[in-house]
Amino acid sequence: MKEQFYDAAPNATRVAPERELERVYPDKPEAVMLFGSCVVDLFFPEAGLDAIRLLELQNVRVDYPQDQSCCGQPAWTSGYRDEAKKVARAQMDIMDRSGLPVVVPSGSCAGMFRHHYRALFADEPDTLKRVENLAERTFELTEFLLKVCKVQLADQGVLSKIALHTSCSARREMNTHLHARELLGQLDKVERVEHDHESECCGFGGTFSVRMPEVSGAMVKDKTRSLMDSGAVEMVTADGGCLMNINGSLEKQRESFRGRHLASFLWERINGTSEGEVV
Repeated sequence: MKEQFYDAAPNATRVAPERELERVYPDKPEAVMLFGSCVVDLFFPEAGLDAIRLLELQNVRVDYPQDQSCCGQPAWTSGYRDEAKKVARAQMDIMDRSGLPVVVPSGSCAGMFRHHYRALFADEPDTLKRVENLAERTFELTEFLLKVCKVQLADQGVLSKIALHTSCSARREMNTHLHARELLGQLDKVERVEHDHESECCGFGGTFSVRMPEVSGAMVKDKTRSLMDSGAVEMVTADGGCLMNINGSLEKQRESFRGRHLASFLWERINGTSEGEVV
């Protein structure tokens, strides 16, 4: 399938698809800081808790500073550089305070730390040193579980068919689609089905969905149709913004098909608490 991209942000960082980013992974640490992301915190808190549970199951202690907020991506992609810097500095102060590896249950927010902070603070050499340090210790959740914890999942759920959606920015910046596919491939009772819009943007794009609602609505409708036509019983994704947009469209269309955050899906599968069966 040919990759297709939509750039909601004019300064989007491109990474060649279908290959692993060149990165040397550290040994599993004793502790990490979880950056929950504002969307997970406000709309999908259970996914954040499930991310913590997954990490603790790997004997990794999780620190969750209560004063964290947003990574600054909405302001940055909307062209508000000064406002984005203010938010970013506040988050760096928190993450520098812990000094721990930072795990993020959102590929787009992880990409903001690893890639876009470099552009945001390009005119501040001293701050760039902090940015580079943060970039090296930032990991998207599935990446961390797979590459650092080297997790091996034992599927305790029932037979099921699922479709995977990965944020377009998370695909090109963090290769989240590759990490998610490999983790799902460890679940021997789960069949991941392909759908013909997997690599396309769902239409959320942060503030793009607010500024251009008609275009965004058409994009997410194409995405939801593709998902429902795939034969899957549900969709999983590692990005809260996409999940909110796709589920919102499905609800508006009065469809029963829904998506879930990948962290919650994985936690249920390894604990045997998933429901439903596909024969």
